[in-house]
Amino acid sequence: MKKLLSLVLMACIIVATLAACAPAGPVASSEAPAASSAAPAASSAAPDASSAAPAAKENKDYTIVMVAKHEGISWFDDMRIGVDEFGKTTGVNAYQIAPEGGDPAKQVQMVEDLIAQGVDAICVVPNDTKSMAPVLKKAREAGIVVVGHEAPDILDSVDYDLEAFPNEEQGIRFGENLAKAMNGEGKFASFVGMLTMTPHMIWWENAVKYCKENYPKMECITPEPLEDKNDNKLAYDKALEVLKANPDLKGFTDSAASGAGIAQALKDKQRKDIAVVSTAVPSMSAAYIKEGYMYAGLCWRPADAGYVSCEIALKILKGEKIEAGMDFSKDGYKKIRIMENNMLVGDAPLVLTPENIDNYTF
Repeated sequence: MKKLLSLVLMACIIVATLAACAPAGPVASSEAPAASSAAPAASSAAPDASSAAPAAKENKDYTIVMVAKHEGISWFDDMRIGVDEFGKTTGVNAYQIAPEGGDPAKQVQMVEDLIAQGVDAICVVPNDTKSMAPVLKKAREAGIVVVGHEAPDILDSVDYDLEAFPNEEQGIRFGENLAKAMNGEGKFASFVGMLTMTPHMIWWENAVKYCKENYPKMECITPEPLEDKNDNKLAYDKALEVLKANPDLKGFTDSAASGAGIAQALKDKQRKDIAVVSTAVPSMSAAYIKEGYMYAGLCWRPADAGYVSCEIALKILKGEKIEAGMDFSKDGYKKIRIMENNMLVGDAPLVLTPENIDNYTF
């Protein structure tokens, strides 16, 4: 009997042991797996730096390039001074380039090259606005800010155009000064840098209109102005040709600063009886104005226009709003006016005369 009980007890112990050692059923059979119920760590976390919005650029990280009309002439040498000053003042990488000889095709290619380089902003003084317009549109499509100067007829191709004054008013200034110098009568001839330079043509058209309406005894003998390509020597040669063909001529206008070449031709001929009213810079024309071979030089400070053009570009790059009445850094560009939506117009005309020419050194 005792043996039988021992066998039964041992059998129970074996069964219990086997039950304890058997694999347990799945504990979480009614629950989703832990990994599947947890949201992926990256999906709920904030985006990493590579997908976040880029940090705002510092001034030193911007490149702004002024593409001027013509390399190596006094007007644009002075403009470069303003562009360089802007770069030093703000820390922006700002510089100026221009085509040799003022070639419009070369100027367009320069803009194409800047697009390929991926600069931040292009400021441009076009030689030929019509040929320049398509490439400026291309620059804007590439995300480049574009600011024009002397480009009032291609406003749809630029972010803003900067004018030193209303161009029609400058034309009237030409007419007023010429009429005074010619005593309101006589024949005159007119030059421009190029027929494709829109402001030059506007000044000429409005000067002729003013004289015709107010001084009927004055006559412009050039139905279309002569081109001097912003070249003093070419202006000199053409002035002599005009004088030879028109010995009774009493005056010249030149929308380009190369009117200094006309004044030199008159000086060589000792013809102080012929009036010259021209765009001018003191460094080229001061002597002619003092000596009486140029009645008046009309201008604005190229360096200031270069500086303010770059300043406009930087404001746009930084997301600042351009508004009527705002002040820019240079005299003549305070309380700026906005015309035709995106033409910024200053009040910066200068009239150089024997009385004030020594006040200006550019």
